[in-house]
Amino acid sequence: MSRLQFFAILVCPVALAGSVLAHDPGLSSVTIRPQLSGLEATVTLAVKDAAQLVDLDGNRDGIVTQAEFGRGQAELEAVAAAQLLVSLDDKSARPVSVHSRLDENKNVEVYLTFCVAHFSAVEIQSKLIASLPPGHRQYLQIQDSSGRSITEGLLSATSDQARALFATANVKTHLRETIHSFVDFLVLGLKHIFTGYDHLLFLLGLLVVTRNFVSSLKIITCFTVAHSITLAVATLSRVEISSRIVEPLIAASIVYVGVENFLRGDDSKGRHLLTFGFGLIHGFGFASVLREMGIDSRPGGVVLPLFSFNLGVELGQMMIAALALPIIWKLWSRPTLSVRFAPACSAIVALLGSVWFVQRIWTN
Repeated sequence: MSRLQFFAILVCPVALAGSVLAHDPGLSSVTIRPQLSGLEATVTLAVKDAAQLVDLDGNRDGIVTQAEFGRGQAELEAVAAAQLLVSLDDKSARPVSVHSRLDENKNVEVYLTFCVAHFSAVEIQSKLIASLPPGHRQYLQIQDSSGRSITEGLLSATSDQARALFATANVKTHLRETIHSFVDFLVLGLKHIFTGYDHLLFLLGLLVVTRNFVSSLKIITCFTVAHSITLAVATLSRVEISSRIVEPLIAASIVYVGVENFLRGDDSKGRHLLTFGFGLIHGFGFASVLREMGIDSRPGGVVLPLFSFNLGVELGQMMIAALALPIIWKLWSRPTLSVRFAPACSAIVALLGSVWFVQRIWTN
């Protein structure tokens, strides 16, 4: 049962006690949660209610597709930013970022981030309700930094404001929670790269044909920069690609590297550009780990776990490269071994990548 359905059941007696309406007045929700550097507000609407705010159903067939939502997304975000008024310590706050999505349950979620370092009181006014059908209710929940509810209630067109006070946080406690969160995600990043055999095989497949420090550094740097970019944009929900697409693509990148090693031999010229392109795909794979964990529920918001997880991944890569590269270079220094070494490793890379590709296509 979704959150909206649950609260619809709670509100049902209230709706019946009033005058009989010609249609369902609807129920939406607003969740307010402080983050390390400000506040995040999440507005959740049924798609039919979101379509009351902006025109989402372009072909008037009663169904809002992802493509139709995409065309009206920017307008919806602008409306939400203008009509959800937030004041922190009696000072009006404007959102520094707004993004939205249409989920698999046909609910629309709009995320607004307000950047204020310190505050002890929050006041909210939802003018969105006035633009929705008469009788619409909006469930409001204001949480503390640990996710516990400190204020909740139902807003209506005639009562669309609420205020909550936050206890002054103990600085030592907050710092301890932040450090704990940083360490947790750093370790998670290390574990993910050490057990992410597909990512490791891709990287080793690239490094196996390198003969010197400079070419290896270029490849590692490009892979790091590329997957850091897509890890960030995917985790922040700027770009979302289904794992059913990403995982087979990661396997395909491994196959490509293994096959290319046969064709190129030890010629690593331009390999860093290839690494950058495929690294963008691998970043989406890393991001799925953070999205599954719901990183915005941890102390420090999104930025802290994103940074510490990525740092853990990079540290893991450097440790593996530091162990593997001296062995690779030593083998290249022996002509009798190097003739067989690279082709044998490349064959293993291509074979394992092919197996994973078939498995991921088949299971999806």
